[in-house]
Amino acid sequence: MDPDHRDVLPQSSSLIILLILFAGIGLLTIFSIVKGGAEIEWHEGGGLKAFAPEDFPEIEWNDPSIDQLDAAGLEGSNEAFKVAPPPFSEDIFPCTECHAEMEPDVERRVLEDMHDDIVLDHGPKERWCFDCHNVDDRDRLRLANGTLIGFDESYRLCGQCHGTIFRDWRQGIHGRRVGYWNGPKRYLLCANCHNPHAPKFRPIKPLPPPVRPEFLAGR
Repeated sequence: MDPDHRDVLPQSSSLIILLILFAGIGLLTIFSIVKGGAEIEWHEGGGLKAFAPEDFPEIEWNDPSIDQLDAAGLEGSNEAFKVAPPPFSEDIFPCTECHAEMEPDVERRVLEDMHDDIVLDHGPKERWCFDCHNVDDRDRLRLANGTLIGFDESYRLCGQCHGTIFRDWRQGIHGRRVGYWNGPKRYLLCANCHNPHAPKFRPIKPLPPPVRPEFLAGR
């Protein structure tokens, strides 16, 4: 065999194998797109129409809780942040309206009579309500060291475990804040975006694609 061509066959075989692999991946991708496309709800005029908020009445676009800004201050030795009101469920706060006359039951259990809609999926399986909620005063949260805080300072509770995220939140990198870089600011609490009992985001329905510039010509 010609020594200049002794590696031609092995190299050709490798190339054929790679081409077959790429072809297979391409076919699987196309199959997935076609199969998944049946579940996609297409909006009429998607990519051709300039949509506006009124086209989606089910979405709350405005957040009235952050319309007004006040200067953030300092309370004692703890840095305090001006935040939007906590997103309490309707008619659920203050908690003491129901719990003031109740004998606390600290047994770890599945809730059945009240709050049975809460599914605790946050951290280790051993986590329990009173790791964060205060037993004797349900209108307050409890830090790991026993310090009681209001729900408007719940970022301090979250920051005990999520230190790097808390650091980014304070700097305005994580989450959302409005205001001025050198003046008054208002932050959204962690619970304004995350369900504190199950903080992973649920899948959301995608909106239509943006309008391509050529379709806006002459408007």
